[in-house]
Amino acid sequence: MIDDLGAIPSPSYVLDMEVFEGNIEKIYRFQKTADVHIIPALKGFALWKLFAKLTPYVSGAAASGLYEGRLIYEELGVYAHTYSPAFREDEFPSILDFSSHITFNSVAQCTSFIPLVKEYNAAGGRHVSWGMRVNPGYSPVKTALYNPASEESRLGVDYRDAAALDPGLLEGLHFHVLCESSAEESKTAVDVFEQRCGDLLKSGHIRWVNFGGGHLITREGYDIETLIACLSSFRKRYPGIAVYLEPSSAWAWNAGVLRSKVLDVVVSGGKRTAILDVSFTAHMPDCLEMPYQPRVKGAEIADETAGTDGLCYRLGGCSCLAGDFMGDWVFPRELKTGDDVVFLDMLHYTTVKTTMFNGVRHPSIGIVENGAFRELRRFDYHDYKQRMS
Repeated sequence: MIDDLGAIPSPSYVLDMEVFEGNIEKIYRFQKTADVHIIPALKGFALWKLFAKLTPYVSGAAASGLYEGRLIYEELGVYAHTYSPAFREDEFPSILDFSSHITFNSVAQCTSFIPLVKEYNAAGGRHVSWGMRVNPGYSPVKTALYNPASEESRLGVDYRDAAALDPGLLEGLHFHVLCESSAEESKTAVDVFEQRCGDLLKSGHIRWVNFGGGHLITREGYDIETLIACLSSFRKRYPGIAVYLEPSSAWAWNAGVLRSKVLDVVVSGGKRTAILDVSFTAHMPDCLEMPYQPRVKGAEIADETAGTDGLCYRLGGCSCLAGDFMGDWVFPRELKTGDDVVFLDMLHYTTVKTTMFNGVRHPSIGIVENGAFRELRRFDYHDYKQRMS
C-alpha cells in the first residue's frame, strides 16, 4: 500500500509498481502450472504506458473492439482476442489486421463475417481464428447490471441454440459469466459449460475455448489450487483445445489508490458530508453502478453501532449530480478542508470508465516505484474541450 503521499498531486490515480509486479508474477506462475493462456482484458485495465511490464508474460490480450485491438497491437506488441456484441462492417477489416482471434456474438454475425475472415486468411498469409460466444445459462453474479447470463441476455448465443449448430462452423467457443468470482464459482461455470456444450467440444473442430474474465486469482485467500485442478482436468479431457482466460481486475488488484482532498464539510439534516475534489459519478462510477462502498484508508465503514458525533462522514463528489455521494465512514478524527481522503483499490475498471462530466478536474495518473512518484499523465482544460467538439 502507498503510505507516503509526498508530492503526489490531488486528485490522482496512483499505481504501486511493487504490488502490480507481484500480481503479474502470481498470474504468470498460475499460467505455467495450469498450462493455459492468461491474457489481460483492456476493458478493465488499459494503462498502456505500463504494458512493457506485461510483454514478457503474455501472448495476446482481450479487446472489445477496434480501438482496444489497435492499442494492444501498437503498445503490447501482440494480436488481440477481439469480441464485440456486434461488429461494424466498416471497422471489421481493420479489426482483422489487429486480431488473432475473433469471437462473434450471434449466429447472424457469424454468417455475415466468417466469409470475410476466411478471405482475409487466404489473402494475408496469417490465420485469424474465429469463434462464437455462448451463454451457458449460469452466472453467480447477483447484480443484474453485471450479470451476462440471464435468460434474456443479449450477450452470446443461448447454449440450447448453440448445441444445434453445425460444429464445422466454428474454431472456438467463448463464455463470460463471472465478476470478481471465487475459484469454486469458476469451476462451476466450467462444469456447466462443458455439460451444456460438450458435443461441440467433442466435435473435433474446436481449437480453443475462452473462459472469459472474473477469475480473481490475485485476491488474498483465492483458492488457486482448485482452479488449477479444474483447468488441468479440462486440458486432459480435451488435449487438442487451447484454453484462454482473460481476467482484468486480477492484474491491478489492490495495486493502486485514488488520492483526493477535502474541499469543504457541510452539515444538512444532521448529516456531515465531506465534499472532495473527486467525483463518484465521474471518477468512481462502479461505486454507484454496482453498487459497492470502497475502502478508505484510515477509516471504517460505518454500521449501526458506529457514528460517533464529529467522526462519521458521508463522502460527496464535486459534481452537481445530487446522487454524487456515498457513505458512511467513521474517521479517527474530525475532517477539515485540505485533509487527504484516499480510496483504496481504485485502478482496475475505474480508470477506464471515467468521464469529464461537469468539467470537473480529471485525476492525474502516476506510479510509485522504488519509493519515488512519477506522473504519467496530467489532464487539463484542453482535454475537456477536445472531448466536447
